[in-house]
Amino acid sequence: MIRLRVNPLAPDPGTLASAADTIARGGVVALPTDTLYGLAVDPRLEAAVASLYRIKRRDADHPLSVMAADEAQVERCIGPLPDVARLLARRFWPGPLTLVIEAAPELAAALHSPTGRVAVRVPAHAIAREVAARAGSVVTATSANRSGCPPSATADEVEAALGSLVDLLLDAGPAPGGAPSTVIDATGSVPVLLRAGAVTWERVLESVSST
Repeated sequence: MIRLRVNPLAPDPGTLASAADTIARGGVVALPTDTLYGLAVDPRLEAAVASLYRIKRRDADHPLSVMAADEAQVERCIGPLPDVARLLARRFWPGPLTLVIEAAPELAAALHSPTGRVAVRVPAHAIAREVAARAGSVVTATSANRSGCPPSATADEVEAALGSLVDLLLDAGPAPGGAPSTVIDATGSVPVLLRAGAVTWERVLESVSST
């Protein structure tokens, strides 16, 4: 594992470029998000996604979510957002709201099987967004831990849990922690709550009803 220190307020462009290059080559990058540390790979690469499942010891029937630099990247890499999804994205992104939408066929099957849908968000963390922007694609957003084990809030915890299984670790100090992202099914004409989290369901409903 290569471990690089990065300033979350002024990240070094060369360090971000190294992370994006690692992802493009099919590698695994551990990086901070606005909640905890996550594992980023290119979700279009079947081998990279399969490697991520092995690292996490995650069951194949548990799809992985993805994160993006911004709404435009989501639409470019996955497809146009439905009306409800677009409304919620513009209200809560960047931030802890995950939207379930129809998956693009270019994404690895493991990400969206068996539903044909994928969960995506734009995190409120500059490093995570910049890595996705430089990678040129949405990237996976799964937590940096073995399935069933405590999530990692620091780079030291990532290294202790996963060690050499990760190609590159971006150490930006402790992640903010807190409640997980709220997960909303935004494929229909009305939002459906799938997991309660940092954004309250009341705020989601208020956003939809105010239009």
